[in-house]
Amino acid sequence: MSTANHSTDLDNRGGGVRAAVAFGALSVLLFGLAYPVVGTLLGGALFPAQSVGSPIERDGTVIGSALIAQPFADARYFHPRPSAVGYNPTGAGGSNMAPSNPALRERMQADSAAVATREGVAALAIPVELISASGSGLDPHLSPAAIDVQVARVARARGIDEAAVRAVVGAHIETPWLGVFGESRVNVLTLNLALDDARP
Repeated sequence: MSTANHSTDLDNRGGGVRAAVAFGALSVLLFGLAYPVVGTLLGGALFPAQSVGSPIERDGTVIGSALIAQPFADARYFHPRPSAVGYNPTGAGGSNMAPSNPALRERMQADSAAVATREGVAALAIPVELISASGSGLDPHLSPAAIDVQVARVARARGIDEAAVRAVVGAHIETPWLGVFGESRVNVLTLNLALDDARP
């Protein structure tokens, strides 16, 4: 009894290997080259500022980014929330300390006392974000409540009425997107620059 060859026998002539190599090469060209290039060009055309990091310039010099917090020590300026990475954008991250960590509690107690003294308010009146770092350590925003605590000090240091400072603050409150997504917030850097522009 003879056994006939069937069309289902494996083809060992290399056709499957050629198809796999061709598909791999096409995938590399499409997803490794064409897709990133098109995405970069499209992003730059539709979002020119955001695609390069949302830089903020003064007199032709980049002084910061609307997306990255930076420290302010002068009493004339609003101060951002603490940063576990020293506001270093190349090492974004939190402290990874649990709320039960004694070192974290000690640091927050010390910061709370310092902020209370600086702003002339009771420790319990301090919004928690002024003594707690964000997950990235680079959050450029504060809530209106955290800004409000600092108004009296900024106005006093600049020698202007609190009402004038509050007017600038009010113009820089960013509302939730579409009225429901996110929370009201204020970009600390752009607010400080607006105060300088209003009253150098």
